[in-house]
Formats: sequence, structure tokens, C-alpha cells
Amino acid sequence: MATYRATVSSTWSPGDVFEYLATFSNAAEWDPGVLSAERRDAGPLGPGSVFHLVVQFRGRGLPLDYEIVAFDPPERVRLRAASAQVVSEDTISCRPDGSGTVVDYHADLRMRGVYAVVNPILGPMFQKIGDRAMARLAGVLAGPVPRTVGR
Repeated sequence: MATYRATVSSTWSPGDVFEYLATFSNAAEWDPGVLSAERRDAGPLGPGSVFHLVVQFRGRGLPLDYEIVAFDPPERVRLRAASAQVVSEDTISCRPDGSGTVVDYHADLRMRGVYAVVNPILGPMFQKIGDRAMARLAGVLAGPVPRTVGR
């Protein structure tokens, strides 16, 4: 299993950051490895909300359905996706600081089936992918709050 951890700061309020990141279809805006993303359910955001992402994997698109499995606004959300090829869990925590919000991002990735052979060497690749995503996320969170957040 590969693990990724990062911290990003924002001038947004904890509630705005939480809403933006818990709406995981927004990952298409900040994660360059996400080819497309959409919410698959209706109603309020919370446990059971599902997001269909297509992520780039070995030059192809890999579909993953992420479900919110833990939801504690505006502090923490945990999402999980499982397919025949991969299990991915992302935990996003938001905490206020003097000038906005600090985001702690923790992701675990484990390959399954014939792909499991790469688990021992997955760490460095996952680190590079995560670093690119966090750099873009930092840029988004440094800009204005999107109109769709907090409305």
C-alpha cells in the first residue's frame, strides 16, 4: 500500500474549504490525474454521497466510484473507492488557523489483482502524483471561493 500525506493552507473559511473538498467531483479542477468527475446522487452532501471519477492509470482512464464513508463538517471527510484493480481511501481534515484554514490530506492506495505486484514500488509514483495535485489544490485555495460554495 502507498500512503500520501500533505498539508495545504487557504484563506478560505473552514466551512468553505470543507464543502469544496467534500464535493469530490471538484477534484477534476485541482487533481491533474482526474480526467473527469461527477456526482452520482442527489440530495444533501453527506454519508453515502457518490462521486464517479475517471483517473489516469497507465495511460488509460480508470473509473472509480468514491463514496463518502465518514462525514464530520466542517472538520473531516473520508472517501473510499474500490474496484477490481484498486482500493483508494482519502481523508481530508480542515482546521482553522489565524488567517483561514489548514487542510491535512491523507490518501492510501492499494492495487489489487494482477496489479498488486506493484504495491511495493507504488510509493514514489504516488508521492509524485500527490505532490502535483496538492500544488494545484494550493493554487485553487489561494484564489477566490467559487460561487458554488457556501450557497
